[in-house]
Amino acid sequence: MENQNRESLGSRLGFLLLSAGCAIGLGNVWRFPYITGKYGGAAFVLIYLVFLVILGLPVMVCEFAVGRASRKSMAAAFEELEPQGKKWHWYNGFAVAGNYLLMMFYTVVSGWFLKYFFQMAGGKFVGMDGDAIVNAFVGGTVGDYKTLLIWMLVVIVIGFGACFLGLQKGVERITKIMMSALFVIMIGLAIYVAFIKGAGAGYAFYLKPDFKALVSGEHGLWDTIYAAMGQAFFTLSLGIGSMEIFGSYIDKKYSLTGEALRVIGLDTFVAICAGLIIFPACAAFGVEASSGAGLAFMSLPNVFNSMGPVVGRIVGAFFFLFMSFAALSTVIAVFENIVAFPMDKFGWSRSKSVLINFIAMIVLATPAALGMNIWSGVHFGAHIGSIDALEDFIVSQNLLPLGSLIFLLFCTVKAGWGWDGFTAEADTGDGIKFPKNAAIKFYLRFIAPLIILVVFVAGYIDIFGAKTAPIVLVLMAVLVAAIIFVGTMIKKTLSKR
Repeated sequence: MENQNRESLGSRLGFLLLSAGCAIGLGNVWRFPYITGKYGGAAFVLIYLVFLVILGLPVMVCEFAVGRASRKSMAAAFEELEPQGKKWHWYNGFAVAGNYLLMMFYTVVSGWFLKYFFQMAGGKFVGMDGDAIVNAFVGGTVGDYKTLLIWMLVVIVIGFGACFLGLQKGVERITKIMMSALFVIMIGLAIYVAFIKGAGAGYAFYLKPDFKALVSGEHGLWDTIYAAMGQAFFTLSLGIGSMEIFGSYIDKKYSLTGEALRVIGLDTFVAICAGLIIFPACAAFGVEASSGAGLAFMSLPNVFNSMGPVVGRIVGAFFFLFMSFAALSTVIAVFENIVAFPMDKFGWSRSKSVLINFIAMIVLATPAALGMNIWSGVHFGAHIGSIDALEDFIVSQNLLPLGSLIFLLFCTVKAGWGWDGFTAEADTGDGIKFPKNAAIKFYLRFIAPLIILVVFVAGYIDIFGAKTAPIVLVLMAVLVAAIIFVGTMIKKTLSKR
């Protein structure tokens, strides 16, 4: 039965921008250009777009459908739809844990961009040479725990502040403003760099595919395909209910396939536009396209300085402003998922959930900030690394792919919600209908899960090596089984009381 008291979004535009805001984040404007530069440019982008459609789209429709049909967050969505006696809802706890883990390091990194916006606008980097700019990031930002904690706190306050104001007045309204500003800023910067002398080589690298390089390049064909598939999958933040929650807030006026296509379109626009800004600018000023984190923090301030003390400050400030908007849009969207979980599970009020989660997030995010400096000695081996790397590994390499696998199977197999229930919900309303032929059904039930498993296993092999990966996978499986067993025992004990 639909929850009549549940909050809802005020408009279709709000839903689209909020869902897109959750998908659009540092993976689009920071990781996408870096990965594209690392794996050869335009050919990589084409492969990425293919996987975005064949893998990202169906999983997103599944999440939206589960949310809209159940009218619940991940706290109770599977329980609302699963057949009696089935245990799909065991994943609920892992899903919300994924949201917490994601924000534990994401809020810290988001603080970097806010700090750099204010520093760039204030002229902090004017007159600095390359070494000074590197030291400003390594020592003055990452190496300064007080700075990281302060800007982390600012991000958390902004995120939960939006959630405290409510779904429509806070989350929806603020995200609308930020996303609209983000699009305007990015389009303006993309136009600006087009007129910089020497930008042409960057466009050629980014827009002209070199398929021979896929075979003969440094990484090889498989590594490039694997990286493109992983980027397409992870950029949409699928598998931990971050999209499911917004499905639970929308009405049934429009079909979910069309809505998912629009969200993915906005997400892809931001990623592609980021490349149209960064690669021409890098080519014009001799910045290495595969600089990774330094592409934004240690290299691009040099680019902006080369534009002149006034123009460079303005353009640089706008660049880090749109990076901040992209990061904050994800923070607010995921915080809304975190806030909604105890509201659905325990009947908490919004204000109570915001307050408790605000305190919890400050405590939980602090280790990632300290792990970059005074706790840098806390290390989880050569394969994983620091505290924030461990948190990222658990989310990106485990919860996102396995969660997406669970959503796909839940929506397609008879033991779950099932194909008929899923397609009926996906097709409710006006717009593009979900293809229901036998080939698509077979693909979603068998081929798409196989792709996700290949990404999952290949990722472990890539990180731990072919010999060590099976051992780690077995240990992870034992740990998950132990968590489920302990949780079941606790639940039975509490129910007896």
